[in-house]
Amino acid sequence: MIESALLCYKKDSYTDSGIDPPLTVQEYVELSMSGSTGERSFTDIITSIRYWVIHSITIPSLFIAGWLFVSTGLAYDVFGSPRPNEYFTENRQGIPLITGRFDPLEQLDEFSRSF
Repeated sequence: MIESALLCYKKDSYTDSGIDPPLTVQEYVELSMSGSTGERSFTDIITSIRYWVIHSITIPSLFIAGWLFVSTGLAYDVFGSPRPNEYFTENRQGIPLITGRFDPLEQLDEFSRSF
């Protein structure tokens, strides 16, 4: 820790040569302690009323939006996945499984014709 403190230099120059003296261990520790950036602690944030006023609206809203996205079928359209009733059609009831070792392209053509 002392070696890294010696590599850190003060921002303001105190010498005429233009080289800043290295930080002392105490200065280095004070700079690296939490709270020196002015950020609030996590505990302080989640116990504030403002946090819960905002999140009591946003969390249920996200849940409802996700439920509507899936229940209306928009998720199927956006991601291009087939709906549950579109996996098997009247003329294609089998699983599209390639079983031939030497003719996979022919089987793929047969499967793609059935779509």
